[in-house]
Amino acid sequence: MITRMRRTVSFGLAAAVTRASAAALRAAAPGGRGRWERKNHAGRTVGLYAGPASAAATALAAGRVHPAAGLAVLAAGACGAYDDVAGAGDPRRGFRAHLWALRDGDVTSGAVKLFGISGAALVAGAVLKERPLDKVLAGVVIAGTAHFVNLVDVRPGRAAGAVLALGAPGLLRKGSGELSAVAMGAAAAVLPDDLGERTMIGDTGAHALGAALGAAIVAGNRRAGLLAHVAALVAAAAYGEKVSEVARSPAFG
Repeated sequence: MITRMRRTVSFGLAAAVTRASAAALRAAAPGGRGRWERKNHAGRTVGLYAGPASAAATALAAGRVHPAAGLAVLAAGACGAYDDVAGAGDPRRGFRAHLWALRDGDVTSGAVKLFGISGAALVAGAVLKERPLDKVLAGVVIAGTAHFVNLVDVRPGRAAGAVLALGAPGLLRKGSGELSAVAMGAAAAVLPDDLGERTMIGDTGAHALGAALGAAIVAGNRRAGLLAHVAALVAAAAYGEKVSEVARSPAFG
């Protein structure tokens, strides 16, 4: 009963703070409304308020469960926000493109995001797990899940929907329930406006939600489970374009 209540509180807190923060940002629109608007894949004007709102709410709620998880989510959201701003209009996509640019001395916003999220994930993994190998695996899972959720954020509702679907099993696992509830609460809060094409969560929200989901996976799995998730996430990263292509399919709409 106590465990169920904690999960409910975590879900409700993440959802409520996300909605309240998005409303506050929409009302204030710091820097002017133009700064908070983008064209989506269909050419419709959407707001960016849900991204920072969900990232901040998820970091707060995750930090309440475990400070290391909150740190990973905060860093992922901040790196995603930097890419949303500095990387707007950059046609380069995927790890390879940003690493090739880095080799030529061009530090792209995508490279900053890659190394920033990975570094924070490794720090969080080192705190969440005890054995050296498990610490590394945990870091890869957190960073990889953040990247995966961003990969599927190619159409309205895809990223939030993926977090809800992938987070649901974690609600039943020992250790992962509260963090799964956090990720799902924030995702549920942004999903209606995301599907309605009134807002988009951008890299800011996608990476933050993904990091929270990754932290939940870490909390609920031992080495065998971590290895399985690492294998799946590495494969998803290697075939990132295919993953995004599948996510664009009308079958997932």
